Amino acid sequence: MRVPLSVILLLISLTLFAQPKAEIIKLKQLQEHIQAKTDKVKVINFWATWCAPCIKEMPLFEKLNAERQNVEVTLVSMDLDLDPNPEKVYKFLDRRKIKSQVLILDERDPNSWIDQVDKNWSGALPATIIINGKTGKRKFIERELHEGELEKLIAEVL
Repeated sequence: MRVPLSVILLLISLTLFAQPKAEIIKLKQLQEHIQAKTDKVKVINFWATWCAPCIKEMPLFEKLNAERQNVEVTLVSMDLDLDPNPEKVYKFLDRRKIKSQVLILDERDPNSWIDQVDKNWSGALPATIIINGKTGKRKFIERELHEGELEKLIAEVL
């Protein structure tokens, strides 16, 4: 059976250009992700599409993800707290061509669970956790990060 070349090309183009959708998770899955042992440094950024400082710093995480093989970048969207429809996040990811792993946290009432992510977190965005995947040493930052800061923070947990 011969498959027409046009069908093969269509399938290849859909595969190449399809933006993977973010996984929707609950707090328990996020905690497992944070606590998982790995040989890499984990950089976990909490953000939302409505947060201007979050959007401003996002290229720093994308650059880190593209350039450092020993770093695992995860962007955790907090959008479902205000709007239960993930389509806004999916469209944002497509428009911005985000390549980092994205998780969408499906939890309401952040004040009831934020201390389970980090006891120092007030709930403000953006927030970032940097974790040495081998030793568990970690840093928590609750503000917008600027050029060069991620590298310094990673060095502090190594």
